[in-house]
Amino acid sequence: MSEVPKRPDPSSTSQHRLRQIALVAHDLSRVERLLTYVLGTEVVYVDPQVSQWGLNNFLVAIGGDMIEVVSSIKSDTTASRLLSKRGDGGYMIIMQTKDAAKQRARIESRGLAKVIYTHDQDDSLCVQYHPKGIKGGMMPELDSHQATQSNPTPLMTTFSPWHACGPLSSYPTYSAAMKRHSDLHLAGAVLRLSPHDSATEAASRQWEEIFGIPRSRDLLAFTNARLGFIRGEEGQPEGLVSITIAVEGKERFNGILQRASGAGLCGDGWINMCGVKWYFVEAGESRERSNL
Repeated sequence: MSEVPKRPDPSSTSQHRLRQIALVAHDLSRVERLLTYVLGTEVVYVDPQVSQWGLNNFLVAIGGDMIEVVSSIKSDTTASRLLSKRGDGGYMIIMQTKDAAKQRARIESRGLAKVIYTHDQDDSLCVQYHPKGIKGGMMPELDSHQATQSNPTPLMTTFSPWHACGPLSSYPTYSAAMKRHSDLHLAGAVLRLSPHDSATEAASRQWEEIFGIPRSRDLLAFTNARLGFIRGEEGQPEGLVSITIAVEGKERFNGILQRASGAGLCGDGWINMCGVKWYFVEAGESRERSNL
């Protein structure tokens, strides 16, 4: 399948949003400089709480969605093991749904995945699942925010509160940052399967069964993005291959490509940052083309 998934149909009935993709990097400061410079975005939050898991991090705004990058400050963390095994690259797929507690109950009752961490706040629930046995080599997380009078449609509102960006009291600050970069949209991602595994449709079916994300052919159809799989390759690790960002405005689009070219990051139709291929498409253009 294409490494540039088609952007979703606005009429999609999906109840899941691809809200955040987490990456892992050896040199956090370097990746921060690259992402903010090339994308023309900004850091919206640095979470002091992740130090309890031996990590440092930052989050940058892609409109109302997030790219997080973490780096390990201890040698016995999942992030450090990933870095040792496959270097900079993907870490987590973080999804938003209407009711993460209901989804967790369904998943556990059917023995579909193992919960490894839960964090329940006043207005949100975060549930992380063990990646073992789940195709794609990324740790899945399925979260939700409660609908309230001030946030009646948390799943569908582009700049709705997001717990990973800090406490609700800081929402006016980080939502302003989201809106400053409203011309960027998280449009898609592609995961590589493990070597000798070519069952890409089985992978999407598995994620559909576990997490309830509807499929559009062999792609997982989020409200805002598409997630797909490519077959495994000998000598290539399972995990995140690419991220696609849709950009509004020709000048904005060209500026990203020019900055990336100047920094020596351009490949064959893609940009290389943090061990991941980044594809940029103009918002509204056809996504039919293939880069495989």
